[in-house]
Amino acid sequence: MLFLPTALPGVFVIEPEPKGDDRGFFARTYCREEFSATGLCTEWAQCNVSFNLKAGTLRGMHWQAAPHEEVKLVRCTSGAAFDVVADVRPGSPTYRKWVAVEISAENRRAVYIPGGFAHGFQTLAAGTELFYQMSAVYVPHAARGARWDDPALGIVWPECEARVIASRDQSFPDLPT
Repeated sequence: MLFLPTALPGVFVIEPEPKGDDRGFFARTYCREEFSATGLCTEWAQCNVSFNLKAGTLRGMHWQAAPHEEVKLVRCTSGAAFDVVADVRPGSPTYRKWVAVEISAENRRAVYIPGGFAHGFQTLAAGTELFYQMSAVYVPHAARGARWDDPALGIVWPECEARVIASRDQSFPDLPT
């Protein structure tokens, strides 16, 4: 696997290294020893699937507050998504900065998201499914969010004909300045 650092310290794009032959290929997508050697989380408490019927579905920006912060390892198992990670740690030198990467069933990339970072995505195809490995179980009272179009973040989302956004995601407050 290749661990590609992003502009946000601790956030990685992880690419498999396929070994192919006339049957197709084989690739490792997770290895505890390789993750550990890179200083990344190796303990997963929960796995989730997000299935999205329509292209243009936007979910986010979500995280859990301390002491229930969670590390996420997110990959796309069907379709494609514009995946966004934003630093929501007040006092961080990269506070309110964000990175985006296209993850898809075709490119098989994963995004590693440390605690203290918000996550969201917009689907680029109908029938897009994302698979999440989580370091902590979901704690409803620790759930937090920032609006997908919060001007403090300034995320540039892909254009689409019609976005599908839950009312909860549209009603999150702006991040503090």
